[in-house]
Amino acid sequence: MRYNVPIFLTWLRVAMIPLVVGIFYVPIEPQWQNSLATIMFTVAAITDCFDGYLARRWEQTTKFGAFLDPVADKLIVAGALLVLVELGRVHAILAFIIIGREIAVSALREWMASVGQSQSVAVSRVGKFKTICQMVSIPMLLHHDTFLYVFNVQFIGSWLLIIAAVLTIWSMLYYLSIALPLLRGRL
Repeated sequence: MRYNVPIFLTWLRVAMIPLVVGIFYVPIEPQWQNSLATIMFTVAAITDCFDGYLARRWEQTTKFGAFLDPVADKLIVAGALLVLVELGRVHAILAFIIIGREIAVSALREWMASVGQSQSVAVSRVGKFKTICQMVSIPMLLHHDTFLYVFNVQFIGSWLLIIAAVLTIWSMLYYLSIALPLLRGRL
């Protein structure tokens, strides 16, 4: 396996998963927990923006990087959502929709790749917008306080996560509609 900056950024995101989750189990003031988790998640989200871009730009794409990047994304989102459910900041149904979709679409992509149709279920614009909504809403929900004494980030983050859940369902139905003809032919 080749090591390069994009792979390092992806590994950094993987390493931040236990930190984002674990900070809520450290006996410090809740405000510090919220702030530190928000900063760590935001750094992880920013690395998500850059690792793929840099890999393509510097021609350092690898099969391992293509595998690890979406796994890191799904794990940090799932970990943060589970913490937010435990803290009572996110309803379990929203977390289930988002996490369940990720598992289902990952399995669908794996199956489509096994039948030579991996390009059919490449990431769509709706999927990218869903990811943006998640990556913006989760730090707001982790912060759980007003920002600059004006913005109620909990309210904004809650609505963005609802939008992300709707987009999650929409994108899953889109991917299933692409796969359904192939599924019918193979059953």
